[in-house]
Amino acid sequence: MIRSRGILAVVLALCAMLVTGCAGFPESGSIRYGLATGEDTGGSQNVTFIPNRPQPGATPEQIVEGFIDAGSGPGVDGAWAVAKEFLAPDLRDVWDPKATVRIDDRSEREYSESGAGEGTVGFSYEMVADVDDIGSYRRAELASNSQDFRLAKQADGEWRITEAPDGIWLDEGQFPQVFHKYPLMYFDPNWQYLVPDVRWFPVVKAATWITDSLVNEPPSEWLAESVKTAFPDGATAVASVPVDEAGAAVVDFEDDSLLSASSTALDRMATQLTESLRAAGVSDVVMRVGSTPVEASPVAVRSTRVPAAPLVLTADGFGFLSGDEIDQIPGLSAAVVAAAPTAVQVGPERDIAAARLPGGEVARLTSTSTGAEVLDTRAGLVDPTVDGSGFVWSVPKDQPGALHAYAPQSTDAVDIADAWGDATAISAIALSRDGTRIAATVTLGGRTVLTVAGVVRDGDGVPVRLAQPALQLAIVGGPAAGVTWIDDATIGVLAAGEDASIVLEQPVGGPTVTSTATSGMASIAGGTGVSSLRLRADDGTLFVKRGTAWQPTATGVLVLATQQGAPQ
Repeated sequence: MIRSRGILAVVLALCAMLVTGCAGFPESGSIRYGLATGEDTGGSQNVTFIPNRPQPGATPEQIVEGFIDAGSGPGVDGAWAVAKEFLAPDLRDVWDPKATVRIDDRSEREYSESGAGEGTVGFSYEMVADVDDIGSYRRAELASNSQDFRLAKQADGEWRITEAPDGIWLDEGQFPQVFHKYPLMYFDPNWQYLVPDVRWFPVVKAATWITDSLVNEPPSEWLAESVKTAFPDGATAVASVPVDEAGAAVVDFEDDSLLSASSTALDRMATQLTESLRAAGVSDVVMRVGSTPVEASPVAVRSTRVPAAPLVLTADGFGFLSGDEIDQIPGLSAAVVAAAPTAVQVGPERDIAAARLPGGEVARLTSTSTGAEVLDTRAGLVDPTVDGSGFVWSVPKDQPGALHAYAPQSTDAVDIADAWGDATAISAIALSRDGTRIAATVTLGGRTVLTVAGVVRDGDGVPVRLAQPALQLAIVGGPAAGVTWIDDATIGVLAAGEDASIVLEQPVGGPTVTSTATSGMASIAGGTGVSSLRLRADDGTLFVKRGTAWQPTATGVLVLATQQGAPQ
């Protein structure tokens, strides 16, 4: 048996430019399949791995190890040409490296001659996550996995793999260097917001991967019913998107369906392409049918950014905390003070708020009335959430499937179907600021799990159900005290650990970032990015994250409110 020997020497970009065919460095006494690095791309600190090619006289174990290591090198054409060199010709023609990415812990890899006979190598590994064929990232339960590879000697006497699954393996440390996350941008049903559908693609030819997925493929299954795309059915982008040195991309379409589209639709298409390709270094997009440019310009969309100042209730009133002063919200601040709530979320126009009252009821507060309009009196309600259309959402902790929404100017409950039917309890909910997704911490199988689901609305914008399936994003390390949207694609969770408070920063489709804060944290509120994420302790102290530590910034905070946007 041999155990994976770790990532081998890294060669700086200069080596890749000066040494032709640089392919790693074998160590004396054995054949090793190393990983060298290549060039920096796009002005970032990207690392391009150049795997070693098969070495003469390699054993079956060494061939399999080389093949696994070669997953780090998609090559300039994104075809994983070096990995294919470890395969027998018949397998080389049909093997699909793009089918899946198995993200594992390299130190746990083991290779052994299988008991099935000569030419069979067993490979064991510990999976951390995977990326499917459309680029969606999914966490995995940490567990040992195994895979048998079959090999045969070729006519030249060298061993090559004859049986292997589609897809590649990548160490969790290499993965974010070979693959980057890119948000595919869709519209909300009202064409006001852009909604990200995060995917992971190789850095090589990223613009082509993004365009192909955005135009030629549907959104992710869990999100598809909650968003819209401007691209008409049948529109097909050519699977090659050149990007010049100035950051301008040219997207060619194979059919003429764009020529009959309205100017509004074309502008929306340009918006989706421009904003989706921005993460790949693209600053301008030209759409063409044949060789004829299509006239289109990106449209203005509503931002989900919120003010950097925290929104709080103190003994001095309700509003934005600036130093020792409270900047009140006309009309609404008075309503909040009068209600003395235990939790508040303010709508994007700041004319409405969802609140949980001291008696546990959920109420609507408005800027035109100082009285609280009680909506939900069921026992054990979680903190409510409000969307941009003015619907207030509420659910009891012990009845996850009993999710209600209350329309503006109405106290009648709208039953939301398909809400967390498998869960036995729910501790927190939060709608995304664009109103297309709802995050929740629920109890599944005795564990607290962070989930996100698409919100499905009817033609009048009334929410009717949650899309299935919901995504399970992370296991929370303790009972959850709150959930909040940090930005359009990242969710924050506050939970109670044994000796400290736990804070999760969870991208919707990406690895979890976990930090700890002093025990006794009671609530969490997102802002615009991680730097504006705030915690409130039981004693009213307000904390903000500075680097890796949580630092106190204010005292006397009775309620830390959350915001669903800002007037525009």
